[in-house]
Amino acid sequence: MIDFGPNLFVLVLLVLAVAIVFAGVKTVPQGYQFTVERFRRYTKTLMPGLNLIVPFIDRIGNKVNVMEQVLDVPTQEVITKDNATVSVDGVAFFQVFDAARASYEVAQLDLAILALTMTNIRTVMGSMDLDQLLSHRDEINERLLRVVDAAAAPWGVKINRIEIKDIVPPADLVNAMARQMKAEREKRAVILEAEGQRQSEILKAEGQKQGQILQAEGRREAAFRDAEARERLAQADARATEMLSAAVASGDPAALNYYIAEKYVKAFETLGAAPNQKVVLMPYEGTALLSSLAGIGEIARGAFGGGATPDGGAAPPRGRRPTGPATPPPAE
Repeated sequence: MIDFGPNLFVLVLLVLAVAIVFAGVKTVPQGYQFTVERFRRYTKTLMPGLNLIVPFIDRIGNKVNVMEQVLDVPTQEVITKDNATVSVDGVAFFQVFDAARASYEVAQLDLAILALTMTNIRTVMGSMDLDQLLSHRDEINERLLRVVDAAAAPWGVKINRIEIKDIVPPADLVNAMARQMKAEREKRAVILEAEGQRQSEILKAEGQKQGQILQAEGRREAAFRDAEARERLAQADARATEMLSAAVASGDPAALNYYIAEKYVKAFETLGAAPNQKVVLMPYEGTALLSSLAGIGEIARGAFGGGATPDGGAAPPRGRRPTGPATPPPAE
């Protein structure tokens, strides 16, 4: 008869040793932390990798995911400050940085974060007007993150981001907002058009003003030039009158006769050149004008010909020379 007693004892010891090894060696995957409890009391936290615990005394309490997690915030109704009801949903991103506190400071961590987020969404968005709610989404996210992160910090959780996905007002409110936006755009279009017309009128007025200024400058310059021309002409007339006066004073009336005859001829020339004169009425005899021309000729011969007549004879004495137009004969 074979005795299996010693061999069985060794086998039992071997199996017990293997069980003890497996019970005392724990491997933690990356991204997780395990809490260790001894007699149902927390003692330490196992980090990723190979770890040893006391077999049959220590046990794994909670396997905590320390990676960043996403929590979907369901749609809820929120009443704004101006009594508008909107539907809001969002997402929250959080990460556990203390496995022990996340395991033993709060029960059902995900549910607690979700309830905290939804409550603060109603609180933050309920204190804002609808227009502010729709146009300040970044401000809403920032306020929610600050409040929820401060509330979740005792649980060993870091709230990284809270994002509002959709803000849906009621259909009638959306239609009213669309009409308001259309009216606002039409108002801005009218204002811009009026501003353009005002600017155009200002530019036209500036152009007219500049044109009038230039015309006035031109008229002033023309008046200045006309005055200068009249001044030169007056100087010339004064010079001629001075020379004529000097000639008469020296005893030579021929220059005076020439001056009077010239004015006489120019008067008839002006009278005949008038555009509204078809018939010229001459108040003197034609012989008077011929006599004046003859007097001018005598003056010229006396000045340049030495006093000789055209046929070579002697010129009549100056005292007997006619000095003006002939007197018309008396009427019969």
